[in-house]
Amino acid sequence: MRSLPPLAGAVLLVALSTPAAFADGGAEGFTIKDPRITESSGLAASHLHPGVYWTHNDSDDGAYLYAVDSKTGRTVATVTMTGVGRARDMEAISIGPDNNLYVGDIGDNLGGTWPYVWIYKLPEPRELRDQTVRATQYVVKYEDGPRDAEALMVHPKTGRVYIADKKEDGGSLYEGPARLSASGTNVFKRVAGTDLWVTDGAFSPDGKHLALRGYFGGVLYAWRDGKPEREGRLSVPLQGQGESMTYTADGSALMYGSEGAQSPVEPVEVKEEGGAASKTPSTGGGSDSAATDSGPGFDADFRTGAIALAATLAVVFGLKRLLRRG
Repeated sequence: MRSLPPLAGAVLLVALSTPAAFADGGAEGFTIKDPRITESSGLAASHLHPGVYWTHNDSDDGAYLYAVDSKTGRTVATVTMTGVGRARDMEAISIGPDNNLYVGDIGDNLGGTWPYVWIYKLPEPRELRDQTVRATQYVVKYEDGPRDAEALMVHPKTGRVYIADKKEDGGSLYEGPARLSASGTNVFKRVAGTDLWVTDGAFSPDGKHLALRGYFGGVLYAWRDGKPEREGRLSVPLQGQGESMTYTADGSALMYGSEGAQSPVEPVEVKEEGGAASKTPSTGGGSDSAATDSGPGFDADFRTGAIALAATLAVVFGLKRLLRRG
């Protein structure tokens, strides 16, 4: 994926000098300790192994998936995918109702010039050990031309695959065919606009909500008849380069991940419908919504970025003034 612009990187460095404010519910955060995982770009809560999260690097790593135990932050299994050729820019991972892992090789470091991208599907291993698993490869195109994307979501009830592209001024959500074809090209069609520079997304376990995140914030949508309806802004923790998110398996929290060595995965408690914080974790399919600010105003991406930018400028100018005095 493309790195953050220098100014945005400076914003995050300053913002991260103070603790991120987020509501920690029943889920606990963890740090990814595997030195091989330096660009964690996707996150998915295991369906078969409680407390385990699947992740992967984006580019220049290979067709590898890592199962990370949230209790220790250590990798408990490495899966090597075969049958997929050379992975190009893996940016997202999701698990469908069929207990298959769906991996989105959908990034485009050339800014949307590759004529097609790929999705890989493989069964989630029932045994956590290092192994090689054959995956099915699907060719993907968009009805309105190539684009860069970092978010792939599989609906937990219908099994339909969705992709959100990545544009600084807000992009689009695309819907795949009812069934992916391994023998032909799968054309994804635009179904809605997004209000965000999207770096990842996830459906709630009950399928009633879609959460999309960016570097500085996120948006929560109600999912009605295959279409998103905006409900509010997500409370996304500030991270070095926020590239991933997933719901916990029980839907009680959203887990937010970042790129970088020893990267943190931080939980934000899901809220009950109506905006009150959940007092206990949800069970059997998850809560109806996530921690949001549903009031009017600028999107959290821009508001939080503006605040952080102001802090950055204040620090920069303050340092310059001190240096001149010295």
